[in-house]
Amino acid sequence: MQAIIIFCIFAVMKTNDAITLYLQYAATQRRMSQLTLKAYREELERFAQYLHSMGIDNVEDITTREPRQWQASLMQDGSAPRSVLRMLSALRGWQKYLRRCGIIKNDFMAKVSSPKVPQTQPVFFKEREVERIYDIDIFPDTFNGRRDRLLLRLLYETGIRRSEAAGLRLSAIDFSARTIKVLGKRSKERYIPVNDELLKAVSDFVEARSSIACQDDHLLVSENGKPVSDSQIYTIVRRYMSALSNADRVSPHVFRHSFATHILNEGGNIDAIKHLLGHSSLDATEIYTHVTREHLRQTYRQAHPRALEK
Repeated sequence: MQAIIIFCIFAVMKTNDAITLYLQYAATQRRMSQLTLKAYREELERFAQYLHSMGIDNVEDITTREPRQWQASLMQDGSAPRSVLRMLSALRGWQKYLRRCGIIKNDFMAKVSSPKVPQTQPVFFKEREVERIYDIDIFPDTFNGRRDRLLLRLLYETGIRRSEAAGLRLSAIDFSARTIKVLGKRSKERYIPVNDELLKAVSDFVEARSSIACQDDHLLVSENGKPVSDSQIYTIVRRYMSALSNADRVSPHVFRHSFATHILNEGGNIDAIKHLLGHSSLDATEIYTHVTREHLRQTYRQAHPRALEK
C-alpha cells in the first residue's frame, strides 16, 4: 500500500494523466513486461479517446455506462472476444488502481461483464518437425547461424517465452547445477533444469561469443555484439520453422506449446510443467491436457487391437 501512496501524491483528475500515473505504477511496482505495458497503454488511450468523444475528460466522471457502451461498440465493429477481453483487463487494472489511490470513489467496471472467449487448443509442432532443428546442416556456418540453432533449442528444451529468451544473461547459466535461471513475468524467477547436451551447446556458443565485442552480458547476441530483440527472435523462428513445419501458426510461442505438450504426451506431471512454464495458476497449464487426451485417443485407435476406429 505504501508504494501506491507514493504514486498518488501527485494524482490529478485528467484521464490521460491518470493513465500515465497508472502505467508508471504498473512498470515500477507491478513490474509488468514492456509488451504488456505497451498493450495496456494502447487500450487505455483508445478508451480515453472514446471518453473524449463523449465529452468526458476527467476520470471522476466515468460511470458504468461508458465502458459498457465502449465494449458494445467494439463487438459491433467486429472485434474478436479475446481482444475485447484484453481491453477490459486493462480497464479493470486501471480502475482498481484509481480507487485504491482515492482518485475515484465509484467502481465504473462493476456492471461490465466479460465476453465469452471460445476455448482453443494450442498449436504445437510435431515431434518429427522439431527434431529437424538438431540437424546442423540447416543452419549457416556463421556466428549468427550457431546462435539461431541455440535459440531454437532453448525455446524447445526449456519452454521459455520469447521475452525470457531475449533477456537471458550469462550469469543465469549454472553449469554445475545444470539449470537456467529465467526472469519471467513481473520479475518472477524460476529455475529450469537442462541436459548435458544443451549445456554443451551453450558452453560452445559462450566460447564463440567471447571472440566478439559485446555490449553487455546477454547470452544471445548477434555478430555485432548487440543482444537479440523480441522481434528478431520472432523473425528467426519464422525463418526456420516455416520451412520445417506444417503447423497452422509459426511463432516462438508455438515452441512453448510444443514443450508442454510433448512432456505431457510422455506422461509428465502437470504441476511440474506449471512450474517450468512459470504459470501462476494451474488453469493456464490445463489447456495442454485437452491436447494430450486427443493424443491418447489417437494412439488407442491406431494401436489397440479392439479399437472400433482405425
